[in-house]
Amino acid sequence: MKTVSYLLAALVVLGLAFWAYHVNYATKDRLAELRSLNQEIADLQEGLNVLNAEWAYLNRPERLRELVNLNFASLQLLPLAPEQFGTAAQVAYPQPEEMAPNFAAMGLGAPIDVAARGQEDLQ
Repeated sequence: MKTVSYLLAALVVLGLAFWAYHVNYATKDRLAELRSLNQEIADLQEGLNVLNAEWAYLNRPERLRELVNLNFASLQLLPLAPEQFGTAAQVAYPQPEEMAPNFAAMGLGAPIDVAARGQEDLQ
């Protein structure tokens, strides 16, 4: 009986050692993957910063003004003036419709009048 318990204990220890070995290398793989993803994120962030800097450089007001002046004949762009904007009172808002739903337009037929239906059944 002692031999069986020793053999069982040895198998349990070997199983736990194998499990620890497996978890250790799985953890190392995940850490390497995490480092790789963090590096990729940093590279993409750097690229995004470069694109933002280029966008800011290309949208400088003096550069855009110069482009407008160069292409005035073909584009006919004019500077914005306050007179070009309307007021909120000039907006044509849609007229409010009737609040009851149009069942016929929805393809549902006419609504059932429950009160009238109950009285018909009583007569």
